[in-house]
Amino acid sequence: MANNELNIKLKGDRVITQIPTTKDKALRINLNENIYGTFAEIGAGQETVRHFFRAGGSSGTIAKAMSAYDKDFSDAIYGNEDDGRYVTESRLKKMLNHEVRLIEERLKRDKHPNKMFFSYANTVATIDFAKQFKGHGWVGIKYQVEPDEDYNEITLHIRFKENDARLQQETLGILGVNLIYGAFYKYNDPKKLLRYLYDHLDKDQLEIDTINFSGPRFANVDNRLISLQLVRNGMTDAVMFGPDGKNILPAAVLYKKNILAIRGSFRPVTKVNMDMYEKSLEMFYQENKVEKENTFVVFEITLSNLRSEGEIDERDFMDRAELLCKLGQTVMISNFQEYYRVVEYFSSYTKARMGLAMGVNNLIDIFDEKYYRHLSGGILEAFGKLFYRDLKVYLYPMEENGEIITSQNLKVHPRMKELYKFFAYNGKVVDVTDYDRGNLKIFSREVLKMISNGTPGWEAMLPEGTADLIKQHHLFGYDPNRVLEEA
Repeated sequence: MANNELNIKLKGDRVITQIPTTKDKALRINLNENIYGTFAEIGAGQETVRHFFRAGGSSGTIAKAMSAYDKDFSDAIYGNEDDGRYVTESRLKKMLNHEVRLIEERLKRDKHPNKMFFSYANTVATIDFAKQFKGHGWVGIKYQVEPDEDYNEITLHIRFKENDARLQQETLGILGVNLIYGAFYKYNDPKKLLRYLYDHLDKDQLEIDTINFSGPRFANVDNRLISLQLVRNGMTDAVMFGPDGKNILPAAVLYKKNILAIRGSFRPVTKVNMDMYEKSLEMFYQENKVEKENTFVVFEITLSNLRSEGEIDERDFMDRAELLCKLGQTVMISNFQEYYRVVEYFSSYTKARMGLAMGVNNLIDIFDEKYYRHLSGGILEAFGKLFYRDLKVYLYPMEENGEIITSQNLKVHPRMKELYKFFAYNGKVVDVTDYDRGNLKIFSREVLKMISNGTPGWEAMLPEGTADLIKQHHLFGYDPNRVLEEA
């Protein structure tokens, strides 16, 4: 193999690149005399380890391969799960930790001083006989890069898209080989490692919607940036991370929840954003069938918002994420430009009531036909998908030339006037009335300009404590020297 990444051949003046085959990858691992570990696969056959057995030379790599299919056996080995489920992150981590502990106990370091131990595990449910449940699973590896170094860990959640259990099993096996190969040979570039997970796979076979890196080799990796790559690379439609900055599985937090979503650029998050969120949430709690303890709030940023200045600026993305997390919010990054797609996404996890908090300009955009030309049913199809659900829009007002614009006096295109009336006057659009009028003159783009130019006074436009974070971490181009010079 010419290098770690690709086979490269010269043909005339052309450079031809060829992705290593799955067998090549498994064989390279097998022929590395220092890589040694265990495979524990539950739910879809021993599909990953099969590639290593068939590649040849596996006796130097595989210490043990097992499948604890019976639930009682699995519980006896790895312990019970509080929720009684087996295809969970908790079960995966128990599997990884248990198998690593066993290999450390059973193989003494003085006898194997150069061995880099690993444990690969997956817990998976493939498609059911009725083909109603497509299948999903957790996959991970815990491993060393140096014999005397602490363990690194990569865990990810997958959703199958194929409609045949055998095909899903084969897909899982290829993914597992790609993960193990990438873990050992691409750990120094997690973004490339992420892309290589799809070697010999297509995005219509498999979705990766959550991934987390941890350990000494990934100490400088921010998993929120890795989440961004999942959406950017088309590996999933949306990712989420919590106030602690850790990636979370959307299905785990959205399942059967009442959901309130606030979309924005949050560049930076201002008093307007937080007032819209707080007042909309108060109104949402007053709705029938909405229980406070069963409500989940999401601050959503679309890729189109992140690309507002052209290419995605990762530093700018991290600045926004940092502020929202510090304010205790859960953030979702999506490629849903249209609101109906957001609602469809949430509806795949819950049938409970949903709410969208937005400003007047956002609602006017929703009634713009140009966003729905790709749909055979046009705007009517989009609105059927949007308002067919148990959904309400909480509309935050706008001030224009001294006039307060609400759902009652906003202007949409004349062709959309009757359609707008139908939804607005049937209780689907509700005005936020208990708002602070002083906030209506605050615009994120103006605040951003003031921060980067060193113009004083922007601090008062942001939620409490936010300005201090911007100054402390020099977010959004803040430069204390520029402020001092102009002062």
